[in-house]
Amino acid sequence: MAARKPGPWRRPAPKRREGGQKLTPEQVQEARARAFAAGRRYPNLVDNMYVAAKAKREGATAEGPSDEAE
Repeated sequence: MAARKPGPWRRPAPKRREGGQKLTPEQVQEARARAFAAGRRYPNLVDNMYVAAKAKREGATAEGPSDEAE
């Protein structure tokens, strides 16, 4: 059986030049709603990471595939 990766709270923070991603007020509300649905009073790291990754995924799909042949 393969070993599981440690949780994000056990991994060192990634080294970034820009200092990380700030959540918009709408993303904060989404993280709070996600935490509330899970029975938590406040969003935790996992909620914030999910919302940030979702925004990154949607941003990549909104740009669409780059088709230089046109």
